[in-house]
Amino acid sequence: MALYEHKIFVQGTLWQVNSYDQWGVEIGKQLGGQVLSLMDDNKSTHNMSASSAKLIELFLQSND
Repeated sequence: MALYEHKIFVQGTLWQVNSYDQWGVEIGKQLGGQVLSLMDDNKSTHNMSASSAKLIELFLQSND
């Protein structure tokens, strides 16, 4: 977990973005909720990017 947080911190520093500000945390919660609902409902229609949709699809297929 610490390694992941450090990676996020370094990426944010390089991109000059505060990865742990309140706005970023709220966006992360919204995106996480969307991903969880897609994974729970197996919906094929959504507003996620094509790469995110494919990753979710692959994850669901691997857990069948």
